[in-house]
Amino acid sequence: MKTTLAFTLFLALTGQAQAATFQSAVTDKSSVTFSYKQMGVAMDGKFKKFSVQVNLDTAKADKATGRLDIDLASIDTGSSEADQEVVGKAWFNVAAHPKAVYVLQSLKPTGPGQYEAVGQLTLKGQTRELRTPLKLNPPSTLVGSFVLKRADFGIGEGMWAKFDVVANEITVQFNLNLK
Repeated sequence: MKTTLAFTLFLALTGQAQAATFQSAVTDKSSVTFSYKQMGVAMDGKFKKFSVQVNLDTAKADKATGRLDIDLASIDTGSSEADQEVVGKAWFNVAAHPKAVYVLQSLKPTGPGQYEAVGQLTLKGQTRELRTPLKLNPPSTLVGSFVLKRADFGIGEGMWAKFDVVANEITVQFNLNLK
């Protein structure tokens, strides 16, 4: 009896007791937000439209697939003037590149309910590898964040290419309600 209880406790602590399978996300209960500094002042915003495709069996995380498509025109910086500016050619160039797309290439467990995701992020015609830690909070919320360097993707051209007004580092956070 003690051995069975100890084994069950071990499985619970290592995250193996309750494998779960997820095949989609509830986008109206999910979020993709960002934060940055403008003239040294912390600012934040969000994207109102995005779609998620996922196939995750936590018992076989290495077989997971996923894709996140963000409608860049749905940006909400808290200022309609800024929203109009960032969809233009110097920033996102939404006319030529309407979406940011992340495609998962591998998912590796790093601890109970924790993973490292490796994938390709395509933004403004540039594709870069992106590694990000993820955490699966019970029962079904996948959270993570990463720092995007806007210069790596040509975001903020011309007079916006310098980082004295808008910082190079943008922290992107996501909170995905999986089902």
